[in-house]
This record gives sequence, structure tokens and C-alpha cells, in this order.
Amino acid sequence: MIPLVLGSPLLSVTATLLAASAAVTVAGFGVRRHTPAHPLPWYLLAAATVPYTLGTVLREFGSAPSSPLDEICTLTGYIATGAAALLWLRPRQTRAHPDVLLDSGLIGLGALLASWIFLIAPVLHTVEGRMNTFTVVAYPVFDALLLTLLAHSLATSSRSETALRLLHIGLAFTLLTEIGFRLTAAGTLTTDPTLLLLPLLGAFATFGAAALHPTMAAVSERRPVRPHHSRQRASVIAVALVVSSLVPVARAPLSQLDQVVVSTVLALLLIGLLIRSERAIGRSTRSERRARYQADHDPLTGLLNRSALLRVLHRDHRDWAERPLCLLFVDLDEFKAINDSYGHTVGDELIVQAAKRIRTAVRRDDVVARYGGDEFIVLAPLDRDEATTMAERLLGIFMKPFPLSTGEVPLTASIGLACGGPRDIDATVYDLIRDADAAMYMAKRRGFGYMFHDTIRHAPTEPIQQGWRPRETAV
Repeated sequence: MIPLVLGSPLLSVTATLLAASAAVTVAGFGVRRHTPAHPLPWYLLAAATVPYTLGTVLREFGSAPSSPLDEICTLTGYIATGAAALLWLRPRQTRAHPDVLLDSGLIGLGALLASWIFLIAPVLHTVEGRMNTFTVVAYPVFDALLLTLLAHSLATSSRSETALRLLHIGLAFTLLTEIGFRLTAAGTLTTDPTLLLLPLLGAFATFGAAALHPTMAAVSERRPVRPHHSRQRASVIAVALVVSSLVPVARAPLSQLDQVVVSTVLALLLIGLLIRSERAIGRSTRSERRARYQADHDPLTGLLNRSALLRVLHRDHRDWAERPLCLLFVDLDEFKAINDSYGHTVGDELIVQAAKRIRTAVRRDDVVARYGGDEFIVLAPLDRDEATTMAERLLGIFMKPFPLSTGEVPLTASIGLACGGPRDIDATVYDLIRDADAAMYMAKRRGFGYMFHDTIRHAPTEPIQQGWRPRETAV
């Protein structure tokens, strides 16, 4: 602040030289102390301070507000800073979500449009010489590119990366300095050029602080990237689009070249916005479909869960209204003994394999659900003979032992059946489950394999003892 108070160009340049020298020294010290696996970005940032400082010195002591030499020096520093940003972003670009890249590009396009209207167009038609024309166009374009890199890095960084956060602040200071000089050259901003050195000194300070922080070693390393702040990025894009739509009005009338550039950039912005909106709608649809699937399906087997089963009659009412309906209640015999002997992990394996076998034994349009624990339900439009055939087929799939991680485990099942005619389609599924459950219990108790609910009273009363013991070869 002392050079600003005294108003001395010599002191301003001296302060800038000291800050640049300190930044280079601290960057070298940080690289030696923390030994990052990829030190090149830090060397580039340290090297960028040299042309930045040289351009400042030439600008302060030059007779003209700017000269080709100081413009080249500053542009060299810009290129080195951009190359460093690309290097620390390189491992993140391959893993980042496409929406992040799209959002960063839209923000950059909005910045490019504003740069053309306020920084390039006012000066482009008045400068003479190819070199001056090049610098007038190049600087705002580089500003837009650096802003794109900054937006992308912000979207893919985490709060724990302190060094990267400091680099973001330094990059923002650099952009602020350059935009200030461009606005001054365009006549839009009238201020003491020495004040514009403050953001540059802040950039040197934050770059040095980032180099000293221990997290600087991980800036360019590959790490899981979890894109976040999607809503914040969408808000920034919305603001950019609103500003972009108002920008042409601020500089009307536009020349023919300005109209071509502005129309092209606006078209790209609108195309990008349409793509972004389409992707957002698609992602929302996929999320809704995934949530609905998780709400209706058992996470272990992928079959319908109990709540979805209770709604299936209303969902398929039209398809099944004129057909007889049958519900098969399947219960695995002695599953608790297996679960207690081998553990819950093996029990889950058995449940998953049993679910797969049941699913393959029924027809494609039949409803299969896991009712709970080791209980499964098959609901289908079947008459009595078809239901008998399906029950026998289901019992047959349990004849072969189940290959589990502990070995082969034999297992049987008991099935209860409850059927209703076409006129019973309006009855709730609770009635069918209750009747089929009672029939299953009786089939298990009497060892029949399967039973219909309407034949329970005619079944013999002698119970058949069943039991299960783990085989030594399976342990």
C-alpha cells in the first residue's frame, strides 16, 4: 500500500519485483519441501511471474500506455499460467462428468461474448498494426479461456485441497488485473494504473501460499472426482445467458463483424443450453426411474418386494380381469437351520440362488416377489391344472443341491396355492396371500410338497417329521 500512498512509480515497480521474487523463491522452496510427483505446474507458475513483472516494469516506465514488448511479456505469462492450469486439471478432465465440461464451456462462452463487446470491439476498430490487433483480440480470448479453466477446476475440487483453493484465488486475481488493464485501454475504466497492481500482488502472494501448503503435492495427482455444485453452476449459466442477451444492446449499433461474432457466440450458447437442459432432463428421468425401481424391488434378489406385490392386481387389472388367478406361496424348508449353521452371508447366497431358480421356472409375464425372509410369491393368471403344473415345476428346481461358498447344500420347499375365478379379480391380494399361506403351512406340516387351500379339510392329518442337518462335506 505504501507505493499507492506515495504515488511513486519506482516504489510500485520495486514492490512488484519484490513480490515476484518472493513468489519464485517460495515456489522453489515448496517444491523441494513437499516433493510433488508432478512439479511442472509449479515451475510454470513460478516462471510466469517473470514475464508478468517485466511487462509491468515496461508499462510503468514506458512513454506509451502499452507497447508491443510489454504486451508480449504479459501474454507469455498468460500462456504459462494457462499451461499450468491445464496440467493440474489434466487428471480431472478424464474423470469429470460431461456436464461439468459443458457448464465450464458455457461460462467461458458467456465471458467471451462480454469480452468481445466491452474489451475487443471498442478498441479493435481504432488500433493500427497487426501486432496491436493481435494483442487486442488475444488477451480477452485468453481471459475467457482462463475463466473456463477456473470454473472447471472449481467444480471438480474439494474443500480439503487448500493449495488448489489458493491457486483459484490467485488465478482470479490474475484475471482481475488483466481485465482492469483491458478496460482501461478500452476507455471504459478510468483509474490510476498503480491500483491495478494490487490484484497482481495478491496473485503472487496466493501462489506462494499455495506452494507452501502441504496439499500442493497432490494438486496434479489422479484422484476420484465427484462433480458438485450443479445448481450453483446452473445459476451462473443463467446469469451469463441473461447478461449475454443484454450485452448487444449495450453497444448498439454493432458493426458487421461484431454482429457476426455476437450472433455466432449467442448461437453456441443457446445450443449448449439446449444440450445441458436435455441432459438434465435425462438425468432426472433416470434418477426417478432408479428411485422407483428401488422402491418396488428387493435389494438382495431384484424381485418385487411386498409393497409392490400388493399393488400388482390394480396395475394388471385389465390384463387379468377375464382370467382365473392363482397365487403360489413358496417357503424354503429348514432355511433357519441353514442360516444358523453357516451364517447370514451363506443364507443370503441361498436366497439369491433360490430367487434365480424360481424366476427361471415361471413364465415371463408372471409376477414373482420376495414376500419376506425365505418366502416367495408367484402370482399369475392360471387355472387349477396350470397352477398344479407350475407347482410341480417349482418343486423340481429344488431337487438339485445349491452350490454355495461353503459347498453344496440340499434344500426343499413347500408351496401353498390359492386360486380364484375371473369374478374374484376385485378381491384384494391379501385374501390370496392368507389362503396360500395357510395351504403352505399345511403342506409343510404334512410333507405334501404343495397343497391347494380348498383341499385342506380333505387332507390326511398325520404329520410327517422333516429335519435338516449340515453335511460334514459341505462345511
